[in-house]
Amino acid sequence: MSRIGKLPIHIPAGVTIAIEDNIVKVKGPKGELTQAVNPDIKVEVEDGIVHVTRPSNDKEHRALHGLYRALINNMIVGCSEGYKKELELVGVGYRVTNTGQILDLSLGYTHNIYMMLPKEIKIETKSERNKNPLIILESADKQLLGQVCAKIRSFRMPEPYKGKGIKFVGEEIRRKSGKSAGK
Repeated sequence: MSRIGKLPIHIPAGVTIAIEDNIVKVKGPKGELTQAVNPDIKVEVEDGIVHVTRPSNDKEHRALHGLYRALINNMIVGCSEGYKKELELVGVGYRVTNTGQILDLSLGYTHNIYMMLPKEIKIETKSERNKNPLIILESADKQLLGQVCAKIRSFRMPEPYKGKGIKFVGEEIRRKSGKSAGK
């Protein structure tokens, strides 16, 4: 058995799950999410616990078993608690502001970068004196949140020599010494 796939998922209070035609719908205080499930994998809800089972020990079934269990668990956690990511802009003159769902990034290029965020994501920007600007993103959908964070980060990846760029709060950037260190 898959160590992840065989774990039961406990449904917290305020979250409801509906399963129709291999589509799992999770509804909670933070939002509503849906996920299509492979017809071979069975998802059952009983007594406030979700069980994911597979028909055989084929390699494909073993992989899907753990995958769908993790996806359903992420949906339940997202709808009940939500997910939050914080990005930090490290660099002189790097700034960020938001107007509604439009993110305005000034990252040392000749022009500002404007990014329209999906409506499922709540955004907040902080710019305090003598501190790096922060982008705080919150959503019920873990996949969408990770994808948006990766896109924002790709505008200016953290570089190993000066440490400038967009990084997650608490992320350690592996630093390199420059060419003068070898002499």
